[in-house]
Amino acid sequence: MAPPRVSALAVYMQDKEPQKNNKGAISKSPQKLLKKKKARSKAHLRNGDAEREAGLCVLHPLTSSSKKKSSAKGGKAAKKINNAKEPPSPRLKGSDSSNKRHVGPPLDTVLQSLGRIQNSKERAKVLFEWLIAPVQPDDFFRCIWEKKPALIRRHNLKYYDGFFSTSEFDRILREDNVQFGVNLDVTSYSNGVRETHNPPGRALPLVVWDYYKNGCSLRLLNPQSFSITVWNTLSVLQELFTSMVGANMYLTPPGTQGFAPHYDDIEAFVVQLEGKKRWRVYSPRNSLEMLPQFSSVNFNDGDLGEPILETILEAGDLLYFPRGFIHQGDCLPDEHSLHITVSSFQRNSWVDLLDKLLPAALQIAADDDVEFRKGLPLDYLDYMGVQNTASFNPRRENFIRKVQELMGKLAEYAPVDAAVDQKAKAFLHDCLPPVLTPAEVDCSVYGAPARWENGDVKECIIQLEKDTPIRFLRGGIARLCSNGEACLLYYTTENSRVYHQEAPKSIEIEAEHVEALEYLLHCYPQYVTVESLPCEDMDVKLAVATMLFEKGLLTTKERLTPLTSSRANY
Repeated sequence: MAPPRVSALAVYMQDKEPQKNNKGAISKSPQKLLKKKKARSKAHLRNGDAEREAGLCVLHPLTSSSKKKSSAKGGKAAKKINNAKEPPSPRLKGSDSSNKRHVGPPLDTVLQSLGRIQNSKERAKVLFEWLIAPVQPDDFFRCIWEKKPALIRRHNLKYYDGFFSTSEFDRILREDNVQFGVNLDVTSYSNGVRETHNPPGRALPLVVWDYYKNGCSLRLLNPQSFSITVWNTLSVLQELFTSMVGANMYLTPPGTQGFAPHYDDIEAFVVQLEGKKRWRVYSPRNSLEMLPQFSSVNFNDGDLGEPILETILEAGDLLYFPRGFIHQGDCLPDEHSLHITVSSFQRNSWVDLLDKLLPAALQIAADDDVEFRKGLPLDYLDYMGVQNTASFNPRRENFIRKVQELMGKLAEYAPVDAAVDQKAKAFLHDCLPPVLTPAEVDCSVYGAPARWENGDVKECIIQLEKDTPIRFLRGGIARLCSNGEACLLYYTTENSRVYHQEAPKSIEIEAEHVEALEYLLHCYPQYVTVESLPCEDMDVKLAVATMLFEKGLLTTKERLTPLTSSRANY
């Protein structure tokens, strides 16, 4: 039976409801670690919801009646997204309905249902659809991704229940070895000054909560290391983005702000879990800051201009903004805020691929083409360089023409597949290991019943047969890459939940076994029999399959029955 699909009722539209100005200046904070804040006379919250619509998408669920009306009229009720700096986005079906509550399945239910989906990439699509519901992923990637912020309102405070909570954070502080500066940052931002207050050592509850009571924000840098639910969610989503998916948790006391305005080098999904937070988002200040490779320094308010979005995010809402969009968030005077920022696409651009490709292309060109090895003109310093840019010299034109000619030829030597494999190897090293479903445990080496019992080893012999159906455990856990003369299979199942705590994991594959590995990789998610592997004889087929199974990379269609010692075929 197919898993339940998440309802995708929503559309993109502008928020056309009239807004009333409501003065909501941030309250003064008397805490001992922070200086008193000056009341912001211009910080007005428009009905808790001050969306500035230039370059912004505000998304609400549809009412059933408006959905029918839009469908009947071919989507004529849709509104074009306004953007002051670029042409309007494509027309998207929609209707103005800012108070409709969106109800979706709980995260635990979604994660459990994913186990019934055979293809792990399809699992990632379904989970992402739930994350951004009621928006359709195809619409999101077509119109929003890397282009502009999007605000998704659900009017459902419990939508993200089960993802993470302050209570779980408190449990982590008590039960796990959380280290200041490694796992947890204590921060404050007051009077334009951003400060970090990390003492050395373990972050014990008494100390952490004292900082919080005195107005400091708490940032848990890697909640996936401590929370199985966060780990599971991120490990599934990484197959959609083919890029590391990480997370930070932010817990902010009422009436405070923990961080200065800044932009990041990641695509950010702000998932509001508890309380409320006021957000202001600003467009990149110039073209150089669009889709940047690195995060920014801390800005002052005077650097920013007018925000394109000013809103209060409530529990159950989601805010997306691309890398390069400056943002800042602060708490209202009467309520704390807990959110998780899910992030991806760090250093995953064309320039990052070319960074690996061009040095390799230059080396190949130097080896194969004498034109690249010929010497520079003896007198090139006389007419080239910055000091000579204003002078006219035919030799300059010839020199520049020669460089352009060589650059054009360089593309012929570019080992694109090898460079992509370099990116893939880095991605697999970045990845979280998969969280296995009960069925995946039962039908893999992880569920083998081998044990010590009554002074002897029991049920430690499991054999694959020629008709045993097998496949890779997940679609994105392994990749064949060349390394000089050797062929290596890189994999993620032995990675740590802590970023790069382990070295990259790989197995060297013998040349005669490469075709069998390619066959298994390309057949996923279909099961194939051991006998069908393209190897020279049955013994080799069984050896390859057994090696992968014992490494935890394969699953069988049915659970294998352990053999007794008398039945084993050695």
